[in-house]
Amino acid sequence: MRVLRPVQISGVGCYVPEKLLTNQDLEKIVNTSNEWILKRTGIKERHIVAPGQASSDMAAEAVRTLCTSAGTDPNEIELIIVATVTPDTMFPNTACRTQHKLGIHKAWGFDLNAACCGFVYALTVGWQFVASGTHGKVVVVGVDTMSSITDYQDRSTCILFGDGAGAVLLEPARDPNLCLIDFVHEIDGSGIEDLKMPAGGSLKPASHETVDQRLHFVKQEGQAVFKFAVRKMGESSQTVLARNNFSGTDIALLIPHQANARIIKSAADRLGLKEEQVVLNMSKYGNTTAATIPLAMKDALDEGRLNKGDLVVLTSVGAGYTVGAALLRWAF
Repeated sequence: MRVLRPVQISGVGCYVPEKLLTNQDLEKIVNTSNEWILKRTGIKERHIVAPGQASSDMAAEAVRTLCTSAGTDPNEIELIIVATVTPDTMFPNTACRTQHKLGIHKAWGFDLNAACCGFVYALTVGWQFVASGTHGKVVVVGVDTMSSITDYQDRSTCILFGDGAGAVLLEPARDPNLCLIDFVHEIDGSGIEDLKMPAGGSLKPASHETVDQRLHFVKQEGQAVFKFAVRKMGESSQTVLARNNFSGTDIALLIPHQANARIIKSAADRLGLKEEQVVLNMSKYGNTTAATIPLAMKDALDEGRLNKGDLVVLTSVGAGYTVGAALLRWAF
């Protein structure tokens, strides 16, 4: 049996499409207003893919940027894990398409679907491959083309989502104290009806009826999701901290899934965090599902808010329900 070794995040790379969809643009599409959206979500604008652009295109760009920033030869990557709810196709998987576009033919990979928890779940899966000694370089990608499953006739959901991708490189830790520390994940299937895309799978295959009923778009029971997320985002963060003898006062930065500013504020309040301890960047991206946390990491790095040795908590809640939190010491 292999002895587990400490694992670090060695780099971050992101990509968002050029096209912007602002709140003012949405005012022309559905019955809403910039003020209404800002008050309820904190979102000002989101990035939307160009025609013909898909999740694998964004994922490949994010990985290219990651390799440049981390000084890593793409051909050294051994495994690609792609977290997404919007694969290019049901099969082949988006990891295959991403690998092919990058031309890194030694790498294998797979997709992981955990909705908004996708990145944190994929991070902990990739962590195990490096910790076990099986692989030395693993790339974890969070990517979603949410515009492809957003109903722009539904004002309650179309204001929320944007497109984007983020990737991180996992490697054996150079300093055993600067590494991924612990994680807490759970699922609660009682929430399966609260946030979903009703059709397109084996339960309800595509048909004229499902298309006519607009069942291939995101559907959400907003209040139910809000209440669950408010409770679980803070709770999971507290659990992973307490299990390692830390509290909110020890955190340098909370990097939460960017779904709603009010949900994040509630989690921060529960942990006793100050505003400067929380990354909040949804105003310019919206909810990019699996991509929100790596996008927030990159912004924190660019702003000088994320530094070597910082104690960081990642936290998310998604459809299913899925819940995830991870604790780490930042390595660079």
